[in-house]
Amino acid sequence: MCYDIKASYEAQLKRAIRRGDLNAIAEIEEKLIPFTDLPIHHASGFSHPELLIYTNRSPDFPEVATWGLVPHWIRDQEHLEKTWNNTLNARGETIFEKPSFRDSAKDHRCIVFIDGFYEHHHFNKKTYPFFIQRKDNLPIALAGLWCEWKNPETGGSIKTFSIVTTNGNSLLAKIHNNPKLKGPRMPLILKESNEDSWLNPAERHMDFQPIKDLIKPYPEENLKAFTVNKLRGKEYLGNVKEISQEVIYEELEF
Repeated sequence: MCYDIKASYEAQLKRAIRRGDLNAIAEIEEKLIPFTDLPIHHASGFSHPELLIYTNRSPDFPEVATWGLVPHWIRDQEHLEKTWNNTLNARGETIFEKPSFRDSAKDHRCIVFIDGFYEHHHFNKKTYPFFIQRKDNLPIALAGLWCEWKNPETGGSIKTFSIVTTNGNSLLAKIHNNPKLKGPRMPLILKESNEDSWLNPAERHMDFQPIKDLIKPYPEENLKAFTVNKLRGKEYLGNVKEISQEVIYEELEF
């Protein structure tokens, strides 16, 4: 699962910066960044923040999209609001079968760059938030699905996305221990060498296998995790830098 993230300007621009096109980066900063919720020190997907995504139609120049995928067949705004809390994540094992995701899985895959993500650990009937990031502190490339939905009532349109998830690695198995779930999950993190493969179009059914082969846990040895401030309730600090700083809970042995 991946419902809580941290995303800075720098992380979100990671793929564009690789091109070395300073004019393009300046254009992104001027025309796109003001329409996002960046910088995000902590945001829940249930608040439907607006981020930058790199799509198969625009692999190097990002687009602004809202978190919570809205399939093209959604009837109206009311139907949308009842649906998109259930499409924040897409289980990688079933994206080519589930009605909400299969069209996007075939034709509209994307990448979302973040600094890290938060997960909750359950201990003695309490929950403790962890922040997970790469050991080298570089941005994390998350595999996603996107869709552009046209509102039949207004004629307007919005781009939305979902984060693909997979089985949790050994690190997430220790952290993500929600007793209500069948097993640990984690977002599908792409290695840089696999980013273009995730975005490549698949025009025939037989082409889906290379995509399915990418859906696997990220190596735990490349990640680090530590406990942070509470992300819910009265102790929540809000979207501030301090939210991702390490906090020690004496009662928690990890």
